[in-house]
Amino acid sequence: MTTMSLFMPLLVVALFMVFLAMSAIWILPEYERGVLFRLGRLKELRGPGLCIIIPGVDRLVRVKLRTVAMEVPPQDVITRDNISVKVSAVLYFQVTDPIKATIAVEDYLYATSQLSQTTLRSVLGQVDLDDLLAKRDKINVDLQAILDAHAEPWGVKIANVEVKNIDLPQEMQRAIARQAEAERERRAKVIHAEGELQASEKLAQAAHVLAAEPASLQLRYLQTLTEIAVDKNSTTVFPIPMDLIQMFLDRPRKLN
Repeated sequence: MTTMSLFMPLLVVALFMVFLAMSAIWILPEYERGVLFRLGRLKELRGPGLCIIIPGVDRLVRVKLRTVAMEVPPQDVITRDNISVKVSAVLYFQVTDPIKATIAVEDYLYATSQLSQTTLRSVLGQVDLDDLLAKRDKINVDLQAILDAHAEPWGVKIANVEVKNIDLPQEMQRAIARQAEAERERRAKVIHAEGELQASEKLAQAAHVLAAEPASLQLRYLQTLTEIAVDKNSTTVFPIPMDLIQMFLDRPRKLN
């Protein structure tokens, strides 16, 4: 009984020492840093690798340095030309200063998410729908610059912002489809008119050449007859120039 009573306190002390040792030893991977606070005051930045702290006196806050891909949920945006759309985006950012990310803001992930949502509504509300659909690259650059300027005091670097989806109302989708169809018809008519103009110019040049050489016009007639004869036509009516048969018409008169 005496031995058992002595063993239990030693076991408790041993377990307590093991707990303290485990609490004092931290292993930080390459993509993490530890912000050390001693008695509530900022001490230093630790990591990566093995870190030893004083349990009960020190507190180590782990901060990840890897790039975070955060999806911005769809936001209701009214464009400058008063069209309501839903726009979602993807935000890529990285902690560059773990001390600022721990001290300057309570939760940098939540703060960055809220900042991206409000900035998305603010920036897209200043552009027209046509620019929103056609100039995404410029809009992405503007969003990245604004977000980076606001997140820099938090030790956060905004690497990239991409507008992901733009949901339009059904009536606006139909209007855009009609506009695109009208544009295609306009281009088709312009191309057809340009083709007719070029063809008329070539025909005018050919007419001048044939007018200068009457014999070439007769040869052209003969070539056309040859091309028609190749086809399987039962009857072909083709006007023959009078110059070709005039010599046969004049011959009986000479004989008389």
